[in-house]
Amino acid sequence: METDSSARYRQRIYASYVNARKEPLAPRTLAGLETRMPYLRHMIRRYLPSDRRAAILELGCGHGALLYALLQAGYTQARGVDGSAEQVEAAKQLGVIGITQGDVMTALSDTGTASVDVIITFDFIEHLTKSELIPFVDEVHRVLRPGGRWILHVPNGESPLAGKIRYSDFTHELAFTRTSLTQLLKASGFSDVDCFEDRPVPHGLRSLIRAILWRIIRIFLVFYIAVETGGIDRRAVFSQNMLAVALR
Repeated sequence: METDSSARYRQRIYASYVNARKEPLAPRTLAGLETRMPYLRHMIRRYLPSDRRAAILELGCGHGALLYALLQAGYTQARGVDGSAEQVEAAKQLGVIGITQGDVMTALSDTGTASVDVIITFDFIEHLTKSELIPFVDEVHRVLRPGGRWILHVPNGESPLAGKIRYSDFTHELAFTRTSLTQLLKASGFSDVDCFEDRPVPHGLRSLIRAILWRIIRIFLVFYIAVETGGIDRRAVFSQNMLAVALR
C-alpha cells in the first residue's frame, strides 16, 4: 500500500514516534492518562454500544489510552493494533493489555467479514494518503457487522485553526470537513454519518468555565459564517479535531 518514499519517511518518524518531540507522547504512568479520561469516558458513554461484550477493534491505538478507558468501563472484547513499536512498548510499560504491534491494514484484512461491532480510529486516517484510504474504508466496511459503527477522530478542516492540527505531525496527509468525510463514507456504503465537535467536557470548575467560554466563542463563529454566507449553520464544527460516527 505504501510507495518507497512514503515507507522511508514513515519508518523514520514512527521509529521514534513517542520521544521525538518536545514532550513525550506517552506518559510514564497511568496517572498521566487521567487528563484525557473525562473526554474518553464521555465519548464511550455517548457513542459506544451498551453491550460490554461488543467486539471492538481500535486501529492505530497508540499507547492505549482509549483501550484503557474501555477496559475500565467494563468492555471485555476490546483490542488494538498499532504499527509503532515504540507506541506498543509504551502501552506495555503502562500495563494496558490487548494491544499488538503490526501493520494496521494487514490486521484489518485478517479480520473476518461482519465480525466486529465497533471499529475505532482515533487520530489515524489522516496519516493515510487518498489512495491508501479508499481500500482501508472498504475493509472497515467489510469487517463491521450490519448496524455496526465506525468511530473516527480526525483533524477538522473547518476549524479556524485547522492548520495547527493538520501540520502538527510530519506524517499527516489529510484533514477533513463534515462534507468531505460524509462524502467519502456514504460513497463507500455507510448508511449514516454524524460529525461532532470536540467540546470541553465539564468535570470540575475549570472545565465548566472552559465549556461556557467555548459556547460563547461558538456563537461568534456561527455569526461570522452567517455574515459571510447569508445562512446560519447551527451544526457547524469549529473545534480543531472532530469526532464522527458512521453506521454500517
